[in-house]
Amino acid sequence: MAEPLIVMVAYDGVELVDIASVTSGFDYANRLGASPAYEVLLVTPLGRPVRCDSGIEVRGQGRLDGVAGPIDTLIVSGGQGHEAAAANPRLVGQVTRLAGLARRVASVCTGATVLAAAGLLDDRRATTHWYEAARLAARFPKVRVDPAPIFVRDGEVSTSGGVTAALDLTLSFIEEDHGPEIARRVAMGMVTYLQRPGGQTQLSLFTNLPRSDQAVVRRVIDHIIGHLDGDLGVAKLAAFAGVSERHLNRLFAEHVGRTPSRLVRDMRMEVASHLLTRTSEPLAAIARRCGFASAETFRQAFVAWAGVPPSRFRAAER
Repeated sequence: MAEPLIVMVAYDGVELVDIASVTSGFDYANRLGASPAYEVLLVTPLGRPVRCDSGIEVRGQGRLDGVAGPIDTLIVSGGQGHEAAAANPRLVGQVTRLAGLARRVASVCTGATVLAAAGLLDDRRATTHWYEAARLAARFPKVRVDPAPIFVRDGEVSTSGGVTAALDLTLSFIEEDHGPEIARRVAMGMVTYLQRPGGQTQLSLFTNLPRSDQAVVRRVIDHIIGHLDGDLGVAKLAAFAGVSERHLNRLFAEHVGRTPSRLVRDMRMEVASHLLTRTSEPLAAIARRCGFASAETFRQAFVAWAGVPPSRFRAAER
């Protein structure tokens, strides 16, 4: 059986991690005995080296207009040069041509802009890096942009979220092609989480929380993040900050938009949800790591937050 051809499109201003996450994932699958093995081809508009966002140059193995079918998977990388790439009619035209030769088509991060410019996302649900989602939706109103998921698969066209989400999408392709066991072994070999579900959100409370310039608020938030398994009651937090509970609540209302207690709860629940979906740790261990006195206390808090018990949440997200 012929090796399935993976064609990855790069251009000036591409993100190196977007490329490496995909190419390394398929290479690991080959090392682990994927049969038939993948053949990965990195192509650039003119077959010349392209300069990545980081300044590193990457040499292509061919030029876009020199690729002929059949293609198993066409993947367009993202990067700061995505808008210039999407405005290049020759590049977009070649992507359109190659998509017609491919079994499945995908983009990594802001590579979705190129797919959208080619009309390949029209009337489809798609995602991109959360920071660029609003711009993509405004520029291409026919695309149903969802900024939340790590990746979206809509028929034969897939899109992934920011940067390292490319690896999650690649693992999903490997699982589709060769089964879950080899996908898990690839994840283990690359020392990454064992496949986050595509619907898991890109945005985290830890990364999306506004960074306050207020010194007391900043110190308290940093303390909370580093001590989720400890006593984070308002009295303890106020004592740590050297202010009254009333003043601390007022500062958080003004600068965070939620009380210290609410922030602690939300952070603990987010960490718990990640541990439930990414690890096999017992509920009692997760409860301790997230600052709950018992598994039952954790279960009650999780039900109040998510609407389902942690065991059911774990089963549904795997």
